Amino acid sequence: MKFLAQAAASLALLGGFATSSPVVSRAAAGPQSTLQQVTDLYPDPSGKAKMYVYVPEKLAPKPAVIVALHYCAGTAEAYFTGSPYAQLADDKGFVVIYPESPHDGTCWDVSSHKSLTHNGGSDSASVASMVAYALKEYSGDASKVFVTGSSSGAMMTNVIAATYPDLFQAAIVYSGVAAGCFVSTAGLVDAWNSTCSQGESHATAAQWANVVHDMYPGYTGARPRMQIYHGSADAALLPPNYNETIKQWSGVFGLDADKPAEVKSDFPLAGYTTTTWSEELQGIYALGVGHTVPIRGEDDMAFFGL
Repeated sequence: MKFLAQAAASLALLGGFATSSPVVSRAAAGPQSTLQQVTDLYPDPSGKAKMYVYVPEKLAPKPAVIVALHYCAGTAEAYFTGSPYAQLADDKGFVVIYPESPHDGTCWDVSSHKSLTHNGGSDSASVASMVAYALKEYSGDASKVFVTGSSSGAMMTNVIAATYPDLFQAAIVYSGVAAGCFVSTAGLVDAWNSTCSQGESHATAAQWANVVHDMYPGYTGARPRMQIYHGSADAALLPPNYNETIKQWSGVFGLDADKPAEVKSDFPLAGYTTTTWSEELQGIYALGVGHTVPIRGEDDMAFFGL
């Protein structure tokens, strides 16, 4: 495999990453409650990541928990106001965790050995700790825990699905890269990887699956169902990353990436192609859509089973 890590993205790249990450806004009425920060109430392995949570006024008994991960240069507040999950929580009574990256530029650490290892520390362990806190604090349903994110948050979605597969039942990735693709051979935290971002990191399905397996050695349990979105005009994380991500999870699930069970053109929108390999893996490729693919909240709920 061809991995070349660089220390960090330039400010221009980070700025472009953020401004090219539009998401669907919630309805003008807004949520019934407000975003709240949780401080000093959960063990944070990184010692830095911030936890914000949205709890609707009408909380369901044993509510589901959704983790919503922001993009580079984003914040928990920005993803709270720019994504539809709080409004959907009002309707369905689930809890939303909005983690906030502690790093300059607020990209997530998807490059260090710590974050790419189960219980290794750094951001992936911090997010897992937030989930454990929410399940206990709000009497959540451990069988209904989900994760999603856009751009850098999509990268972390893939990483946490690999490092904590026993924690999540499903994951939705909006314009990311395969788990481990941004690895830093120097072990750098929150490092930029131009080889990966430019779509030049290629491996077989088996090799990509081994990357996932190495993040949690010895794990043989269930893994979260994966839904992967990517745009054909993505200039930040180039389109070949879609194929590599599909190869990775098809390898993990023992599927043949070249033999999907179903392909639907112009679904769920004109120009979108939805490819289904099994109930564990589905990809949506959006023709002419850049970075990032807009969030489809109601479709997310259907995939999560909510």
